[in-house]
Amino acid sequence: MKISTKGRYGLTIMIDLAKKHGNGPTSLKNIARENDLSEHYLEQLASPLRNAGLIKSIRGAYGGYILAKEPATINAGDIIRVLEGPITPVEGIEDEEPAKQALWMRIRDAVKDVLDTTTLEDLANHNGEQPEEGYMFYI
Repeated sequence: MKISTKGRYGLTIMIDLAKKHGNGPTSLKNIARENDLSEHYLEQLASPLRNAGLIKSIRGAYGGYILAKEPATINAGDIIRVLEGPITPVEGIEDEEPAKQALWMRIRDAVKDVLDTTTLEDLANHNGEQPEEGYMFYI
């Protein structure tokens, strides 16, 4: 599974709003400038996030966007599904042999579990440190 720029930049918007939650609206222009991203592209991503009920727009001179819910109640999976669609590591697994189908489904379930148990609050409060045990990759 590959997360496109839609998902990555959408998470950027949402994490930024979570960090500023309770401090009034934040403009996409500020988010774009702080993260060196295209404001126009962020505007395209804000619409589906708003339609999904994850953010609210505030009009006016000091307007912008706010989270529609508390950061602890929005998870990364909610955001990724809105912007990327269903979480699937491989297309057309029904044509695969049973052993490979089982593998793809386990991978999908593991990714869904991580996305669905990671809240915006977790991401906004992340301090950049790696877990003590670190990650071990075997090839």
